Amino acid sequence: MTFAVTFVGGPTAVLELGGARFLTDPTFSGLGVQGGAPGRPLTKTEEPALGASEVGRIDAVLLSHDEHADNLDPAGREFLASVPVTFTTTGGASRLGGTARGLKPWESAQVGAVEVVAVPALHGPPGAEPVTGQVIGFLLRGEGLPTVYVSGDNASLDVVREIAGIAGPVEFAVLFAGAARTALFDGAPLTLTSVDAVEATRILAADVVVPLHLRGWKHFSEGPADVASAFSAAGLADRLRLLEPGERATW
Repeated sequence: MTFAVTFVGGPTAVLELGGARFLTDPTFSGLGVQGGAPGRPLTKTEEPALGASEVGRIDAVLLSHDEHADNLDPAGREFLASVPVTFTTTGGASRLGGTARGLKPWESAQVGAVEVVAVPALHGPPGAEPVTGQVIGFLLRGEGLPTVYVSGDNASLDVVREIAGIAGPVEFAVLFAGAARTALFDGAPLTLTSVDAVEATRILAADVVVPLHLRGWKHFSEGPADVASAFSAAGLADRLRLLEPGERATW
């Protein structure tokens, strides 16, 4: 086994690589409004398939950002105290304290045999960062291991091109692909659309794509069926691996 993914729900999954276990954006709270600004509630519509006590040992959390409840809800925030380290933005680490460690884009850290590299992300259209906040994605790689890209809440294909230009092709792409939309920016997508996920796959030359952040929250405007349709239309259905909540896939 070289790589495994267990889908918990929303943006949350357990990634297993090189003997280490990572958790993406923890969201363990129940149904209902979990946060958001006035007029922009973030409402969870599905319970997590696994609770915080059921995901097993986690060596590090990969937190794209701490400021939105669909990436770190109240129960997810409590979970951070139980893990050795949470990699996130520099601003997020300052706000969270504890074992949170901020990484700037292209800074790296080591977790066992796995190098964790922070990469850029843009949470919305060009110029969004002052409104939506600082966000990062991640590369996981190591000697004799496949390279895994975790997009975080990125909506920019230009950012994907930058990452591919520096880091080269990846074997696995974990893409946040639900085309999240709120009242911000006249409803422009804040994460990748299904069509964008297809193009990101091409840019990265990814062998396998595992979409997250496409079900379980009301403001996700596209879901698994949309992603499946886009990949099928592009002739890339063989690269797509859609997981049901609680499902584990290995390669």
